[in-house]
This record gives sequence, C-alpha cells and structure tokens, in this order.
Amino acid sequence: MFKNPFITDQSQVNAPSFLLSLAKKNKNRAKVAIAYSQSASSIIGAKQAYDEGLIEPVFIGNKSIVERETSLLKWDIANYRIVEVDSEEEAGNVAASICGNGEADILMKGDLHSDVFMRSVISRKNNLRTKNKIVHQFYITPKTGEKGIIVSDAAVNIKPSESTLKTITEQICNSLTKLNQTPPKVAFLSASEIVMENMESSTMANKLKNWASDNIKNASFSGPLALDLILSKEAAIKKGLGDDPVAGQAEGIVVPEIVSGNTLYKSLVYFASGCAAGIVLGAKVPVLLTSRADPPPARLSSIALASILK
Repeated sequence: MFKNPFITDQSQVNAPSFLLSLAKKNKNRAKVAIAYSQSASSIIGAKQAYDEGLIEPVFIGNKSIVERETSLLKWDIANYRIVEVDSEEEAGNVAASICGNGEADILMKGDLHSDVFMRSVISRKNNLRTKNKIVHQFYITPKTGEKGIIVSDAAVNIKPSESTLKTITEQICNSLTKLNQTPPKVAFLSASEIVMENMESSTMANKLKNWASDNIKNASFSGPLALDLILSKEAAIKKGLGDDPVAGQAEGIVVPEIVSGNTLYKSLVYFASGCAAGIVLGAKVPVLLTSRADPPPARLSSIALASILK
C-alpha cells in the first residue's frame, strides 16, 4: 500500500488527559443517546467514555447487534436501555426525540449517514431545535496533549451568513471559556492580513473583528489573518504583528466557509496527529457528529467535550 509521506501515524492520536479531567468534574454521568450503534467503531469511544466514568449509554438500534458488539468488547450493558428500531432514519428520529424530551443529555451519531442524522436533529417533530442557530466546532489538540485550538464551522454551515458567523464567534468564546482558555483569543481567517475589497473573506474578517471587539467582552480578536499569522508567533513578528494580541497565539479560528474549515481541520489531524473533538451546538443538547473514519480517541474526546459544554 502506498504511504503518503505527509500523513502522520493516526495510531499515535491520544485523547488529552486535561480534557478528560475537566469532563470528570461533572459529578453525574451524562446520558448519551447513540443513534444506530451497530458496529464496534461506533461503540468503542462510548465504552471508553463509560470506563472513564463520563457517561451512561442509551442504545438505539438493532438489539441483537448492539448486544453482540458490546459483548465482543466485554461491555456489560444489561442495566442500560436499548431501543429497538428497524432503520437508520428511525434510529436518528428516536435518538433525537429522546434528547428533545429530556431523557438524554448528549446525542451521538452511530452508523448512520450524516445527512440522515442531521435531518433528525433539525426536524421540528423531534423537539430538539431551539431558536439558536446550529453551528459546528472542532476542538483540536496536538499530539503532545496540550490545550488546543477550536476550528469552526467545518461540517454544518456551507457558507455561513454574517449573522451565523457572529453566532459562531460567540460560541467559540463560550466554549473556550468553559475549557478554561481565558481570555479567549480568536482569529478570523483569510489569505492575507490586509483588507482587500476583491477578497470577500478579508472584508468579512475585518467586519467581524470590529463587531466582536465591540460586543464580546473579556476576549481578544484579530483579522483578517492568514494561517501562518494565526499559528506562528515567529511569522507574526516578522510581518510586524508581534504586538497583536491574537497573532501567533490564537485559540479559536473562525473560517469563512466550509471548504477552508474542513481542509484546515483535516490538515491538523492528518499532518500533525491532532485529536479532533467535534461537536454541534445550538440544539437542546450537544450533538456529536462523529465520522466512521474517526479514531476512538477522537470519539472519546468528543464525548468529553460535550460533557464539558452541555
């Protein structure tokens, strides 16, 4: 098999201990509704979170398959609820309804397609929607286990409006505060630090920086900034931004649209062995939009993040 020299060893990805420790400060285990939990890949992260004392599972799927897969993992679930369903669409709707009705604290995607899952999240009949905008975040930590950076929105909003970008900015600040990364330092991504009328992302970044500075207290904002100026203090100094409160030390990145956000998050994962904890916010409960390609530590980190932010 061809091995790409750019891609790091994904087996070296670890869930950061500080994130797990912070999640454990919640005395009560969170109830997690796992939609269509039909395979080991969708259950291992939940079992790890259970072993860490973070969650109690609610399984929505084929009962015999759930019992078989958990048994193979030596996980005794005799005391936990299994809701029998016939299809992935039914699983999504039942799991969302359980959370919408207050019977679970976190909604987690299992072995169903993302579009089916998200339809269940936004469907009014499942009572999970609120007046808030639905936004997505990845909290990505380095392989050293140190505190990381939030990238938003990389999976839900394709081309967010100015209003949605403001909500995204507020949510990043809220999340960083709960993660004890205070005061939050948030950058608005573009391809340059110069505002250029023919580069929409730069004008929007400047507008958002000015709005956020006026409306969100106890946080620092900068933009437009290219990625090197967001991540590298050395680059910031060389380009005359050494005194910028965010450049080279950002803790949150607001991206202009989904392609740049998705590319950035996957670059940090595949090129730098980052552990990406993904979460959707704005519904009644945190929603975990996990991928079948996610390693178990990323699933565990996502559950820990949801336990902190719920």
